[in-house]
Amino acid sequence: MIASRALAPAVALILLLPGCGSLQRLSEVGRPPAMTPSSDPTADPAYRPITMPMPRPQTEPAEANSLWRQGSRAFFKDQRAANVGDIVTVLVNITDNADLSNQSTATRNGTESLGVPNLLGLERSIPRVLGKSVNPSSLVSTTSNNASTGNGAIKRNEIITLRLAGVITQVLPNGNLTVAARQEVRVNSELRDLQVSGVIRPQDIASDNTVHHDRMAEARISYGGRGQITDVQRPRYGQQLLDILLPF
Repeated sequence: MIASRALAPAVALILLLPGCGSLQRLSEVGRPPAMTPSSDPTADPAYRPITMPMPRPQTEPAEANSLWRQGSRAFFKDQRAANVGDIVTVLVNITDNADLSNQSTATRNGTESLGVPNLLGLERSIPRVLGKSVNPSSLVSTTSNNASTGNGAIKRNEIITLRLAGVITQVLPNGNLTVAARQEVRVNSELRDLQVSGVIRPQDIASDNTVHHDRMAEARISYGGRGQITDVQRPRYGQQLLDILLPF
């Protein structure tokens, strides 16, 4: 009884944990998911400035009697994004294919027994605690048989094509730029959240201020969302908890 009372708060806490994330979903019952207001990416509590290995500083040579700057795309001014706050469009074109297959077979037999025939005379107190029908020499006896056969196959074909405009949030000492892009699209009651972030080189930015995702270092690309369709496709919290805790 005492053990069950001690476990009650822990069980209640486990049952209430999923409710913390469900409050927002419950507030949106009967209406579409609310869109996030536009804001500064650096104001996000999860935002962290990026630190990358830097080369030694170099002084650009002065070119006498020349109005042309190295790397410029225009004669008078370079129109490409280069400063914090400038907008650059990230082009994401991912095509992945995977085909895996495996088989496994396992068999295990086990027998265990536990008893306390002699333990400094304390074995005599075991019947008084657990009952007179308990024999100290054979307290626990278990037998187990386990056999499993598994067949697995993975065949994946993913194609993701995105065009996402982002903002330069940081200029690194070597001139590289960090970009953070986010876009939300709501169709009926389904909200799609697109996020891309990473580090790019200024010379990889095209004349129309676009850059391909394969030229982006430390790229983080997220395509997800929330809504009524997503709720139906996602397993229940209880099922997710059992999938994590159950060992069989």
